[in-house]
Amino acid sequence: MPFICLLLSGAALLVNGLATLGRLPRRDAATFSLLLGGTQLVLGVVYLAGGGAGSDVLLTSAGMFLFGLTYAYAGLDVLLGLGSTGLGWFCGMVAFFGLLLAGAWLATDPLLAVLWVGWSVLWGLLFVSAALGAARLEPFTGWALVLASQVTATVPAFLGLSGVWPRSTGAAWLGAAVVAGIFAAARVLARRGPASPRRASEGKAVSAG
Repeated sequence: MPFICLLLSGAALLVNGLATLGRLPRRDAATFSLLLGGTQLVLGVVYLAGGGAGSDVLLTSAGMFLFGLTYAYAGLDVLLGLGSTGLGWFCGMVAFFGLLLAGAWLATDPLLAVLWVGWSVLWGLLFVSAALGAARLEPFTGWALVLASQVTATVPAFLGLSGVWPRSTGAAWLGAAVVAGIFAAARVLARRGPASPRRASEGKAVSAG
């Protein structure tokens, strides 16, 4: 169930990243985010109900709910014209909690801990952009979402669904290097030219993770 949610998150990150770059209408991305967020919340409840009360189950469920709530809130923010400030502060809280989750997973699943650090950076970018009004970061944020969608969500989801999720320290270090490369590449792409972001009045379609 968690890997299915991660696979769906890869699609959400991609769509919202393209919307942030102005390549897709924000309302299209918002509708998709709301649908996907609702689906993830339902899957999170089902997983929590059937998985017991172990710490790993609770931590995994918390992550599923954070992703689902972010997508649902992002969709409603655009569709209802809420203004994005509240969404931005929510993303800031999730960014902080994501770092706590990274620390919690470090001993048992170091690769997942690395991914949570990467997702926390994405949520942090959305916080700075939406809550603090740093619109100049939108091209960088958009490219980061697009690149992270496949590398930190789709590919890891495939590994998990295939039963070959790596738990070694070496895999975590490789993952850390790849995640760092994603943000470096996003910065380079953002500097190459304007990404034609939509007007702030149209709202911000966002997601993490």
